[in-house]
Amino acid sequence: MYNLDFNVPAKLHFTGIGGISMSALAEIMISRGFTIVGSDSRESEITKHLESLGATIYYGQEAGNVSPDTEVLIYTAAVKEDNPELVAAKSMNIPLLTRAEFLGQIMLNYPMAVGVAGTHGKTTTTSMLSQIMLQANTDPTILVGGIMPAIKGNTRVGHSDKLITEACEYTNSFLSFKPNLAIILNVAADHLDFFKDLDDIRHSFRKYAELVPADGALVINSDIDNLEYFTEGLPCTVITVGSDPSKSMYSATNIEYDEFARASYDLVVNNKVKTHIKLHVTGEHNIYNSLAAIAAAHFMNISDEDIISGLTQYGGTDRRFQYKGKIGDVTIIDDYAHHPDEITATLKTAKHYPHKKMWVVFQPHTYSRTKALLPEFAKALKEADAVVLADIYAAREKNTLGISSKDVMNEIKKLGGTAYYFPSFSEIENFLLENCDGNDLLITMGAGDVVKIGDHLLGN
Repeated sequence: MYNLDFNVPAKLHFTGIGGISMSALAEIMISRGFTIVGSDSRESEITKHLESLGATIYYGQEAGNVSPDTEVLIYTAAVKEDNPELVAAKSMNIPLLTRAEFLGQIMLNYPMAVGVAGTHGKTTTTSMLSQIMLQANTDPTILVGGIMPAIKGNTRVGHSDKLITEACEYTNSFLSFKPNLAIILNVAADHLDFFKDLDDIRHSFRKYAELVPADGALVINSDIDNLEYFTEGLPCTVITVGSDPSKSMYSATNIEYDEFARASYDLVVNNKVKTHIKLHVTGEHNIYNSLAAIAAAHFMNISDEDIISGLTQYGGTDRRFQYKGKIGDVTIIDDYAHHPDEITATLKTAKHYPHKKMWVVFQPHTYSRTKALLPEFAKALKEADAVVLADIYAAREKNTLGISSKDVMNEIKKLGGTAYYFPSFSEIENFLLENCDGNDLLITMGAGDVVKIGDHLLGN
């Protein structure tokens, strides 16, 4: 693998520069004095921002976009081998690096590089810890997979020795990372278009844990099945967080919820109550996300005062149980949940939120996930009073599995739940307008573009 010298500015080409992760890497390299060229399918706010920083961006991907004086071409896993820019780079003997490989090399330049992994909760936990690090004036470089209000985007270029990033397991991307401090929030069956099964996923997370050097630390949720599989024999410090204080160094007690499902609790460290924490985000699952953030912050010697202040200031990330507005007395919430475990957590949160009837508009994400986890989706969604299914958001896939949202609807009905299916957003909106009543709670849910339904209903 080609190793870039980050102290010698050169020309870099990013194929797919407009993506939320690629754009972040490009912005970091601009700050280091590198010449950045890239391409994407269309102009966006992200690409316009990069252009304002000095990047040259082509719209459409063609061989002529790649200059012979390019030091290295960086591309995402979504880019195919026959992409004309990749083909051109190979013909000119320009080195290639995947996004993950490149980020791994960037991490080597930060003595404290934090990688936040887990099937669920990565964006929220990364944002929580980022907020704490900002409060402590550590001047971190931040790469987060969503829009974080405190940094007005998904990227912050800091000037200290600290970097924090999400570490996604899909295609084993995170195995190219170089974390000094790794966090594993949970391990569940997902991305079964790539992984063979849960055992395969668990194996990858074990490999991720092994990346941490002896002077680093692994923060891991003790509620994960057979925890010892991930921790046995590791040379680094292992810090456990979770619901059971008997097997967790960090846990929570005296948990209470306010009228908007926001939790407060007493922080227990090594069986002693240390301080009181009040969160400004909803749900039980965020208690455990916050415990991971607190444990990581303590490892970085951040004070309890800064931790409490940072968590108090953190009000959530876009599309994570995000309040969108009201139509009359109907409250609209948007949430990114697209896995049964995430749906369960979101609906458990929603039950603490004031409402008469809970409506969920769910857009399944990828055919492979919907097919593999169909019974689990139905069981999770059944907890809503009524579910409205939109068509599956294909993302990177083609439907070769014969699965549809009607199958999800039928499975929910088999379990005694109430479910409907409509093939278009306009039909869904009309149905909701006719059926949602005063003080109902309407949640648009999924990783696709289902958020548009709530936005349109609100006139946005």
